[in-house]
Amino acid sequence: MKTPPDNADIARLLERVAALLETQDANPFRVRSYRNAASRLETSPRQAADLLREAGLEGLRTIEGVGEGLARTIAEIVETGHLTLLDRLESEVAPEALFMRLPGIGPRLAHRLHDELGIVTLEELEQAALDGRLRQVVGVGEKKADTIAAAIAGMLGARRLRGPRSMPDRPSVSVLLDVDAEYRTKGELGELPTIAPRRFNPKHERWLPVLHTKRDGWEFTALYSNTARAHELDKTHDWVVIYYHRDRREDQCTVVTSTRGPLAGRRVVRGRESECRALDRSPRTA
Repeated sequence: MKTPPDNADIARLLERVAALLETQDANPFRVRSYRNAASRLETSPRQAADLLREAGLEGLRTIEGVGEGLARTIAEIVETGHLTLLDRLESEVAPEALFMRLPGIGPRLAHRLHDELGIVTLEELEQAALDGRLRQVVGVGEKKADTIAAAIAGMLGARRLRGPRSMPDRPSVSVLLDVDAEYRTKGELGELPTIAPRRFNPKHERWLPVLHTKRDGWEFTALYSNTARAHELDKTHDWVVIYYHRDRREDQCTVVTSTRGPLAGRRVVRGRESECRALDRSPRTA
C-alpha cells in the first residue's frame, strides 16, 4: 500500500490551486481559503491522512479553516495522491488560452505569440509590448499592440491593486536568481535529496531534487516544475518553481531561461523581467 501524502505535500497542492485561481481573477475569498488551509496544514500537529482514517471528513474539519468543501478536496489528495481540480486548472491556463482572453487575439495569433516570442504569462506579454517585440509579430502591428498592452494593463492592474502581491515585501530578483542557481548547481552535482513525484512519473522514479534554504530572513523551497505544460515543452529541467515565506507572507514564482529578446539565454523570474533587465549581471543558464 502506498504511503499517503503528508501535510506538506497536500499544502503544496493547495497553494498551487490558489495561485492558479488567482491568475483567473477568482473570488479572493476562495483563493484565501486555499492558502489558509495550506498554512494550517503545515503547522498542524496531526497528519491529515490520520484524521481522515480515524474520523472521516469530520476529522479533517477539525483543522482550523477547513469546511466541508476543503475537507473533500483534502480527502481526494490523501486517497488518490492528486487533485482533479488542479489538473483542470492547469489545463485551463495554457498560455494560448490566457492570451485569448485579450481583445483581438484568436487561437492562431495566441499560438504565434507563444511560439515566436517564447512567452507564457501576461507579464511577459506586457514586457514584449513595452520593448517593441509584440508589434513585430505577424498579425499584430502597432495599433493592435497598443490595444493589447492597454488590456493587459487593465487586467494586471486589478490584480496588483488587490493587496499583498503588489507590495514590495517579497524577495528581490537577485535573491531569487541566487536560489535558482544554487538549486540547479547542487541538483546537477547530486547534492540534493530527491523525491518521486506522483504525477507524470509512471515508474515512480526519484528524479526531482528539492532544495530548502534561507536568504534575507526568507525561507525557500525550490524544485523543477512537474506540470503537464513543463513536460509538453520539455522544460522539466529548466523551469524552477520557488516557494518562499516569511512571517505570514507566502508566495511563489517560476524562474526560466528566456528564449527571446534582450534577456535571451538568461535566467529570469517570470513576471519580473524588467527587474531582471535592470540587474548589472544575471546568471547565464548552466
